[in-house]
Amino acid sequence: MDSPTPVLGPLLHEGKAKRLYATADARLCAVEFKDTATAANGRHQVYVPGKGRLNCRISSQLFTLLEQGGLPTHFQGLLGDGWMLVRSLRMIPLEVVLRNRAAGSLLRQLPTVAGQPLAPPLLDFYFKDDALGDPFLSEARLAVLNIVTPEERMRLETMARQVNSTLHQALGRIDLDLVDLKLEFGRDHTGQLLLADELSPDNCRLWDQQQHPDSPERILDKDRFRQGLGGLVDAYRTVNQRLQALDLKPRHSDSRVKS
Repeated sequence: MDSPTPVLGPLLHEGKAKRLYATADARLCAVEFKDTATAANGRHQVYVPGKGRLNCRISSQLFTLLEQGGLPTHFQGLLGDGWMLVRSLRMIPLEVVLRNRAAGSLLRQLPTVAGQPLAPPLLDFYFKDDALGDPFLSEARLAVLNIVTPEERMRLETMARQVNSTLHQALGRIDLDLVDLKLEFGRDHTGQLLLADELSPDNCRLWDQQQHPDSPERILDKDRFRQGLGGLVDAYRTVNQRLQALDLKPRHSDSRVKS
């Protein structure tokens, strides 16, 4: 059955890196990836031409990779340069973070060494709330919030570990080390849990295995912006170019977003 043509409706939500619009089909939304780089929970923002299109392309390929492995996502197809069609979801206000190596904030929280392998990968939950600083949630705190049932929590953990394992293995084949990643999930109209948001260097820390471990050039993610290294778009372009070797072919929706 052909997908209905979505007509761009009201703006539903604008985040730091994307805008979400309603369409004529209540089951579908259109996502516009913005040319904005942010840090410090959005307090530091700059305009970076081309970043949104690259994140959209990278995300579409990685969602396709996961779906080929049987992992359910909200991705429904590309609508155009920088635009994606997705399933409408009721988002769960949780960030699920998987760490394969010690990096970033973990170095300030635990006595670890930068780049130290974490086996098994460390999984943490955070409450998605910028005003509170996205605080860490212990199992007891997660129970107090009552955001998910114990069964859903286990399902989220299982799905997140499957996503991490699939991406880690595939990216390793193209000399990209998936250091850590942040995942978000939502429920569709049937209550099914689906992977949502995006999969890009904005929410995945990626190191270039072709570079020396001590070289800042190995950083191919948003840390280039956070650390003032420059070359953000070039780094994202490298990730996108490497992905071509996996021969992933994201589906394109026949629909057109209309303003």
